[in-house]
Amino acid sequence: MPVYEFYCRRCQKPFTAVMHVSEHDAGVAECPECHRKDEVEKRLSSFTAVTSRKSAGV
Repeated sequence: MPVYEFYCRRCQKPFTAVMHVSEHDAGVAECPECHRKDEVEKRLSSFTAVTSRKSAGV
């Protein structure tokens, strides 16, 4: 399952949540501090793709 990043505007703290893609598409996670969803916003994060193929030298 992917790890998503969120930010609670009420608590002014970032947090992460492990969610299924379908859960993430349906809405945001609940803040672990204040337990609200209405003040939570999704954040973009960097990621790394791991593949089994080696790059061909150019």
